[in-house]
Amino acid sequence: MIFARSNAVLTWVYVAAFGIPAVPISVCLLQNGTLPWFLDLFTMYGGPLSDRLEEGPLAALLVAYLLVTIAAAFAAWLVWLGRRMGAVLSLALIPVEAVFWIGFALPFPWLIGAARVALIALAWASLVPWDRDGDANRAPS
Repeated sequence: MIFARSNAVLTWVYVAAFGIPAVPISVCLLQNGTLPWFLDLFTMYGGPLSDRLEEGPLAALLVAYLLVTIAAAFAAWLVWLGRRMGAVLSLALIPVEAVFWIGFALPFPWLIGAARVALIALAWASLVPWDRDGDANRAPS
């Protein structure tokens, strides 16, 4: 279960670092008309999407990214509980998240995503499969 729990914690850190800030950044975008800068080095969530979209649609996509990361946090909670369904949901969300990573030019989530996939692969055998009756802990007959 150490790999499953490590995956969950890593996912929650990722959501806290990249998903939750989408809210104040979208508010800043709507108030000021531009994305904020990170330590005067680069625009936050700047990328191909910010070059092509107006403020309103870009803010909507930031909120959509937040919702996807909240779903990833929920999947991580299921993985923490040892449920294989959480791992499946997490793996299914990675490509959706990757679309946002490309669109917002986020480099670090790629590394985090690769680590999440690796941790799920290592934890897979320790996760409880899901069955139709909802009783995953029942011994096979």
